[in-house]
Amino acid sequence: MKNTLFFLLFLFSVSIFSQDAEYDVSSYLTEGTKAPNTHYIGKACLNAIIHDDQELGYNITKATFKANSTLDWHKHSSAQVLIIVEGEAYYQERGNEAIILKEGDIIKCEKGIEHWHSSTKNNDVTYLALYGGGQPTTWTEVVTQEYYDEVAEKLKNN
Repeated sequence: MKNTLFFLLFLFSVSIFSQDAEYDVSSYLTEGTKAPNTHYIGKACLNAIIHDDQELGYNITKATFKANSTLDWHKHSSAQVLIIVEGEAYYQERGNEAIILKEGDIIKCEKGIEHWHSSTKNNDVTYLALYGGGQPTTWTEVVTQEYYDEVAEKLKNN
């Protein structure tokens, strides 16, 4: 009985002195919303995990692309880091050959470098994109289905 009374008094005192704080908790596991088919082909969902946070100065977006989906050529006003969380992706910078990125891979694209990335022909991809909060993405050229298919054919044995 004495122990029970002590325990209840302890809980009461902790509850009095505990902070009454509200937290803004979100999840990167949420798929997000379907992106408008403006600068890509296929199906993509975006989850803006951190967006336009002035204190942090960077954004984190989770993107999920269904197989056979790609972004157009584009560049950013800051460096961009892609962290492949699940699946496989194609990635190419202007003037270089395309490569396959797999789950766990991390790649950095320098500021102002024109590039594109996508899911692979037969696999979905989910990645986290980390980038600065400056100017919006500059879209430069459409990645056609024909070009995407050529890249897929070249990389299919990798």
